[in-house]
Amino acid sequence: MSINQNIMKIFNRPIFILSTLLFVFSPPAAGKTRHTIETGDLQTEEYLPLLRGGKVAVFSNPTGLAGNRHIVDLLVDSSVQVGAILAPEHGFRGIADAGERVENSIDKATGIKVISLYGGTKVPLADIVRPYDYVVIDIQDVGLRYYTYYVTMIKLMNACAEVGRTVVVLDRPNPNGFYVDGPILDMKYKSGVGALPIPVVHGMTLGELALMANGEGWLKDGKKCRLKVVKCRNYSHHDKYVLPVKPSPNLPNMRAVYLYPSLCYFEATPVSVGRGTDMPFQVYGHPDMKGYPFSFTPMSVVGAKNPPQLGQKCYGRDLRQLSDRKIWRKGIDLSYLIDAYKAVGIGDKFFRSFMELLIGRRYVRDMIEQGYSARQIKACWRKDVIAFKHLRRPYLLYPE
Repeated sequence: MSINQNIMKIFNRPIFILSTLLFVFSPPAAGKTRHTIETGDLQTEEYLPLLRGGKVAVFSNPTGLAGNRHIVDLLVDSSVQVGAILAPEHGFRGIADAGERVENSIDKATGIKVISLYGGTKVPLADIVRPYDYVVIDIQDVGLRYYTYYVTMIKLMNACAEVGRTVVVLDRPNPNGFYVDGPILDMKYKSGVGALPIPVVHGMTLGELALMANGEGWLKDGKKCRLKVVKCRNYSHHDKYVLPVKPSPNLPNMRAVYLYPSLCYFEATPVSVGRGTDMPFQVYGHPDMKGYPFSFTPMSVVGAKNPPQLGQKCYGRDLRQLSDRKIWRKGIDLSYLIDAYKAVGIGDKFFRSFMELLIGRRYVRDMIEQGYSARQIKACWRKDVIAFKHLRRPYLLYPE
């Protein structure tokens, strides 16, 4: 059984072969990109000749599709010596909970060892990559500072810089790549959900971000790793790229991907954001938010085994009727967080310290508690956005 067949089982639906080489899991809405975008892994002439000359480790998960084949299948079928699969948060098969420890294993389809970089090994990362000439990265990020896939990429770049190995990024479009928003991370809050001094919504692809980390000296001790980025074709930062498969268990559709920049901060509060339902990151609620007409009850499900407010009836808001255009126009919208903060009514007990790790600055919590509006808070990071857009310009591979 091929890796692609296993992926089909995971999502319990067929993976369609499209002549356009672009997969979708929902019909394109108004304003979404309709022309053909080709991901970097489809540009085989750019990287196969290089990789055939060495031993390769692949950092990927179910999103690593090159057309209708998984990148690991493509490499193996192309006589590339793949010695290991490196798995991110949620695991290689993409079904583990957020933050859940994932153990090492063997991929049944290929017999290749799967090394979990999210809790499965205590071996230093430099020792993991040392046996390989190339670390290939083919994974779908969603363009947010707290999304952990790029954090793992940076760790791999650090390790490869230490032992002199080459990182090959097979680039992918950023579904939130058409804007920049949010404060730049205060590096005193650096963590597993924030590794670089960038805004919450950075608007860059993984390839661009890798180039910037190298160029700005953001790797450990200012080192640079050997880096090759294989660009996408027909992509620009104006495009509204529709993802082929869900990037992680609790981002099941494009509306969740678009709302994620505004709703993730609820993870630092007692409010449920719909984990344990069929509408994660499209709703929010709490048992004490009585008086709201909408309600839901989080349950234990695959990808959310122990969600916040498990088994409790939560009252709140359903955001599924929002148009994509309205979400795009707002960008990061803290009005939802402010609404819940007032409705739950527990004052400074509402926020945990995780809030600063997610939003990147202390002033956001303080201003919410002091009664400022979402618009007033957003104005405080406007200069961060302008400065970052200027700083990133030399590293952009695609038109703005």
